[in-house]
Amino acid sequence: MTSPGSPTTAPVGTGSTASELFDSVLRYSNELFRGNREILRESYIPARLPHREHQIRQVAEVFAPALKGDIPSNLLIYGKIGTGKTAVVAQVRQDIQRRSDLSAHITFVTVNCGNIDTPYSLLQTMGNTLAPREADRIPTGWSLDRVQSTMRQLMDARGGTLILILDEIDRLVAKSGDGVLYTLSQLNTELEEARLVIVGISNDLKFTNNLDARVRSRLNEEKILFPPYDAPQLQDILRDRAKEVFKDGVLDAGVIERCAAYAALENGDARRALALLRLAAEMAERDRAKRITADHVVKAKSRLEQDIIIECCRTLPPHCKVLLYAILQAYERRRGGVLTGEVYDGYARLSQRLGLQPLHARSISNYLSELENLGLIRATIVSRGRGGRTREIVVDVPISETMPALEEDPLLAPLGRPKSLNQTILTNFDNPGRTGPY
Repeated sequence: MTSPGSPTTAPVGTGSTASELFDSVLRYSNELFRGNREILRESYIPARLPHREHQIRQVAEVFAPALKGDIPSNLLIYGKIGTGKTAVVAQVRQDIQRRSDLSAHITFVTVNCGNIDTPYSLLQTMGNTLAPREADRIPTGWSLDRVQSTMRQLMDARGGTLILILDEIDRLVAKSGDGVLYTLSQLNTELEEARLVIVGISNDLKFTNNLDARVRSRLNEEKILFPPYDAPQLQDILRDRAKEVFKDGVLDAGVIERCAAYAALENGDARRALALLRLAAEMAERDRAKRITADHVVKAKSRLEQDIIIECCRTLPPHCKVLLYAILQAYERRRGGVLTGEVYDGYARLSQRLGLQPLHARSISNYLSELENLGLIRATIVSRGRGGRTREIVVDVPISETMPALEEDPLLAPLGRPKSLNQTILTNFDNPGRTGPY
């Protein structure tokens, strides 16, 4: 007799070819999902956002004057990842747009500054969102001044109130400085038929501390803080979504609680909780299980952590990838913390092997801080007596998964090696004068 969570037939992935696997999936009768599984993704905006009623009211109060033709205040929204900032703004935006009789003069432009992070691309995106025809769009190749001038013309041609939502605004400033915010903040003195409202969404609670005093003064924004969710609140969010997407009785007791507990430990990230529940359900489906169990959640957590590491490594700048690789090698050799001097020597040797000009120590120090902010390493200050103080680096990711992820990059592919050569390579890393792979 099978247990409730055990597979009743062969798993979906038993086909020897992709074609056989697809045929198997198409023949399989779904026993878990009854609704659109996109409901479990962060991009889905539900009709109700549990435990964000107060923040919805705050954002709505800031935007409300626009419905009467007045200009709302600029707004900065703070909160850690997965605290509902983007979802709340999107829901309020939808509620405004549903009042078509009052919102015809209001235009929303949403920009993800994680992808669009230069003044040129930001102003071009704003202009092209407003362009009524393809012929009016701003092409790549124009000077920045011409792009800015054309964008102002397109804004005045549209007229009314433009609410510009800059998601992850801190990344824009970190990459390009606050000059573009200064430019945007003074646009209202140059526009004739339109007015601009800036809404910034940031994961960095100290974001405005890095802004020039003139920019802070011109923005003159209201601020709203989104606190992290706790475990019971995350459970409420997951139960709401589960009712919409799963068939009755397919969730074992403790599944939602475990997903919420894992996410609560990671700064109360609702995205993380939803991703765990979705992936656990997909793993149960691949097993052709009739129920989603706690074991599926554990497997989903392991898979998510691996995927996050791989994706994070892929997005690092080239020299940062080489630096991380050098850290992993040194840490693997020592089985303990490594000092920055040793890390820099290893980075320089790897760079030369790959045909790169090593960066100066100051730039490498900045990259170390970036790797620490991403949670890949931890660096602590240690005293070496008369030798002064330095940083000791500890790796916070599994080396066996992270090094292969880095080696997938064409830049670092020459560093890949068979496992049988590991010891030889590590030995030569210590003794660069020796012949061999290094």
